[in-house]
Amino acid sequence: MVSSALGQYIPRCGAAEAAGAQGDRAARPRVPANPAPGRQEQILGAVNLDRDLRIIRCNLDAPVFTGLDAATGSFFVDLLPPGDVPTVTRRLRQVLETGEPHVARVQRLRRGDGSELVVSMSILTAAAPQEGLTVSLIAMARRLHLYAAETAIGTSLDIGETAQSLAESLLAWGDVAAIDLDFAVWTGEGVTGQQQGRVRLRRAALVPDRAWPDGYVTPGDDLPSDASRLLSQAIRRDDAAQAIVIPDREAIERVLGSPRLVRTLVPGDRAAAVACIPLVLDGTPPVVLGVAEVWRRAGRPFGDSELLDLQELVARTSHHVDLARQHQREHTQVLALQRRLLPRTGGDTIETASVYQPATPDSAGVGGDWVNSFPLPDGRTALMVGDVVGHGLGAAATMGQLSMEARALLSAGLAPDEVLEHLDETVSLLDDAESGLAAGYSALGSTCCIAVYDPVSHRVALSSAGHLPPVLVPPDGPAGPLAVRTHPGLGTEFALREPFDVQAFAAPPGSLLALYTDGLVEDPAASIDEGIGRLADAVSTVHPWDALEQAARRVVSELAPVRRRDDVTLLLARMLGYRKGDTATWRLPARDDAAPRARALVSALLERWHTRADTRDRVVLVVDELVANAVRFAGGPITVRLIRAGHGLLCEVGDTGNGRPRLGPGGLLDDGGRGLHVVHRLTTRWGVRWTDTGKVVWAAVGT
Repeated sequence: MVSSALGQYIPRCGAAEAAGAQGDRAARPRVPANPAPGRQEQILGAVNLDRDLRIIRCNLDAPVFTGLDAATGSFFVDLLPPGDVPTVTRRLRQVLETGEPHVARVQRLRRGDGSELVVSMSILTAAAPQEGLTVSLIAMARRLHLYAAETAIGTSLDIGETAQSLAESLLAWGDVAAIDLDFAVWTGEGVTGQQQGRVRLRRAALVPDRAWPDGYVTPGDDLPSDASRLLSQAIRRDDAAQAIVIPDREAIERVLGSPRLVRTLVPGDRAAAVACIPLVLDGTPPVVLGVAEVWRRAGRPFGDSELLDLQELVARTSHHVDLARQHQREHTQVLALQRRLLPRTGGDTIETASVYQPATPDSAGVGGDWVNSFPLPDGRTALMVGDVVGHGLGAAATMGQLSMEARALLSAGLAPDEVLEHLDETVSLLDDAESGLAAGYSALGSTCCIAVYDPVSHRVALSSAGHLPPVLVPPDGPAGPLAVRTHPGLGTEFALREPFDVQAFAAPPGSLLALYTDGLVEDPAASIDEGIGRLADAVSTVHPWDALEQAARRVVSELAPVRRRDDVTLLLARMLGYRKGDTATWRLPARDDAAPRARALVSALLERWHTRADTRDRVVLVVDELVANAVRFAGGPITVRLIRAGHGLLCEVGDTGNGRPRLGPGGLLDDGGRGLHVVHRLTTRWGVRWTDTGKVVWAAVGT
């Protein structure tokens, strides 16, 4: 609508009439040079550009635009100072390619006499039937400039972009503008009270964007320690920090006192003046966040009114810098937490790779999505994916709490459905919907999917709470989503409370399992089933020999929409399992001879595996004790499983009992109760996991 209105504002003048452009300009009605009293002077101009960035139509007839040579057929960038051409060209091309407007940026235009005009420039795609771009130019009175600059500076929470916007606004008062921030502010830590000693400064922004002399401090560089002298003096003042003006190059060289510092800080070898305005955050005492520097060519001294305007602009925008600092701190904390939850490595029986992409390019929306994979003590591997409603540090903290609790419960031997039951209770205690949503997130309604892979039986036990179904790609079959029974999300008290189910699926070696969050498959133009189908097609193209990290990134790049509304998370797991010769399983009746039979079977197998004698003796004794306990306390058929894993052996004894073995206070002379003490001494670790038919006691013995 804005582009269409601007198009009507521009008189019709096609490119074919370029030869008569000047005559047309003379024939158009002009705004009087001296408007009648009470009449608003025209300050709006508009220009149409073709896809080559040439001017095809324009309306710059107001007196304020006098001197701008905007002839039809000329390049728009010819109106710019040379140093601004690369930046503005990049912005024009970006709007052409993406269609996203670039609104209200302070820009300078060159007049024919060498003077410059400060405007607020917006770039939009041209309204149909026109093609190309529409550029609006608002000649800026000083007060309008202050307002527009503050509005533009407050549009981003990225500290680098905020500093860049402030520098671009300050350019209206000089030829070069730079923003140097205290290093603690740049990293998000913040500055409190008055600083002692020297201040470490980092250059956060510099305009215009052009090639600078070697050694000159550019964005991302730290200023030399001696270069912080002016800011240090401002911080140590007992009263409020004030702007410092050095009127000429000789005074600058005298103050800096070092040719090296002059080359580092002065943008060129010509005579120059500089105004340094501290970025002060109001408080008791005031806190100095950094310093803004505006450089001018000689012969243009800073007037008192200009310094007041500079100080007002910096003062009105310092809080935006502090908001960006706070966001930087929160963002750093969120990313650190999220990286701690990302899978590290797969292991011998499974290979994993994960991708996480926040919804916004500057990662401002980092928060609720999480994935994790980790080996369980009994040799299995847990895979988890979840999504907490909302974004920010609160959502990330909830995500971390749920992930760590799930890991602890799975490591303690609980099944996936039991873990979800505990998480459901935890979510209900964390917050209520009203308080959570007021903070920008809610634990209520969080979704989670837990899968546990057994590398011996090559099966996956899976339970889901409101999460989208994983996609399985078997080695010899079509890819597709697993048929997971739907269940409400965690803490959904408004829904019918039903028990969580565990469903088991075959995952033979070479199978590929994909767990993900909805941001990867949601598309406003298609159903969620179509999105899952596209994911299945993309995952099925992963070759068994493809590097899984690269494959995961490729799948995300194919599926993730360009304009994401939600975070994108993907976990790929390639099932390897144990080789058949590295495992053995026996089923024995629960009789008195079960332990001797188990000893004989295990001893014979360990001899075939060429296990060391001392290791063989320990394993045989551990199996003997576990089988004897199963016969005595549990009953029913007994399953003995031995696994050769890495640098150790894993012994498992399953029975139908539901009691939990515990280390008792048994003494050396007691008739019983010493079996688990023997197991505890001979193994590196042992534990219990629960099954549908009873329990499994496992023990790891190092070789």
